[in-house]
Amino acid sequence: MKLVTFHHSGRGDRVGAVAADGSIVDLNAAYALYLRNVEREGAFYALADARVPAEMRGLFENGDRGLDAARAALQYALKEGPETTGPSGEAIIFRRDAVRIKAPIVPKKFFHTAGNFREHHTEAQKAGFSHPVLPWIVFFQNVDAIIGPDEEIVYPEHLTEELDYELELAVVMKKSGKHFSADRAGDYIGGYVIFNDITARDIQRTEMKSGVFSFCKGIDTFCPLGPHIVTADEIANPNNLAMELRVNGKVRQESHSSKMSVTVSEIIAHYSPMGYSAGDVLSTGTVSGVAAFSGDPKSLYLKPGDLVECEIEKIGVLRNPVVSYREKHGGKSVAAA
Repeated sequence: MKLVTFHHSGRGDRVGAVAADGSIVDLNAAYALYLRNVEREGAFYALADARVPAEMRGLFENGDRGLDAARAALQYALKEGPETTGPSGEAIIFRRDAVRIKAPIVPKKFFHTAGNFREHHTEAQKAGFSHPVLPWIVFFQNVDAIIGPDEEIVYPEHLTEELDYELELAVVMKKSGKHFSADRAGDYIGGYVIFNDITARDIQRTEMKSGVFSFCKGIDTFCPLGPHIVTADEIANPNNLAMELRVNGKVRQESHSSKMSVTVSEIIAHYSPMGYSAGDVLSTGTVSGVAAFSGDPKSLYLKPGDLVECEIEKIGVLRNPVVSYREKHGGKSVAAA
């Protein structure tokens, strides 16, 4: 399944699945209908709210039981057809242009990996970056910085002149756990999603003098995530995926998840002593080709008006425009905004 969080003007935020034609199925409403018509359950709405909640983290908190129920709901809705309605006559299937797709999930914790792709580490060394990023290290992302597909990356000109991109594969956990080995990691993977690790390089360069970095990556809107979560059953090997990032249609990053220094399972197991909650997100590091480590960084740094497209095989494309902080706030100063 391709799971999305979508907003409908009359229904608020809901959890959905993307059909082959691009339409969106409301999984909670579809499951209520399935329970009434197929399972002959009387308390169909209450059971639907418990098993297939209308909030993504709640769905993953139900683990395989919740995901299996979501699949049953999707299959039933598609079988019944686009005009089918829920038990109270509510719409179940929406045209893509009738809803707004949001970030698929806002996790409790966002584990961030740096230095996992050797090619990225090598280009950093060649560029003389201020502090070695040894493979591999973990830090936490600011979840309030998360934005979804087509939402704006806001360029804060008062903070940085070096706005960069970093394409990453991210993992969504489907159950809680701690202290487990790599051979058990697959039991915890619920799905995969694209992450664009937007970074203010001038701020990062200063932060890395102390050997840490966080603010440079955690500024508002610096965490595009999406366009949907592809459930783990659809990706047999996450270490076998083509990866590409484009700016205004031109390829900037092009690589493959097989080039990680350590596998997805090894990363998940290594971080497990910190403890996972269902719905937590874990990134796996970026590939070579970032602007900062190129021969001409200034020509490649992001600027207002750019369109960034992140693509990972079997997942999809995450698109986000870049806008000016000043223009977005009508030319107001930082204090006034």
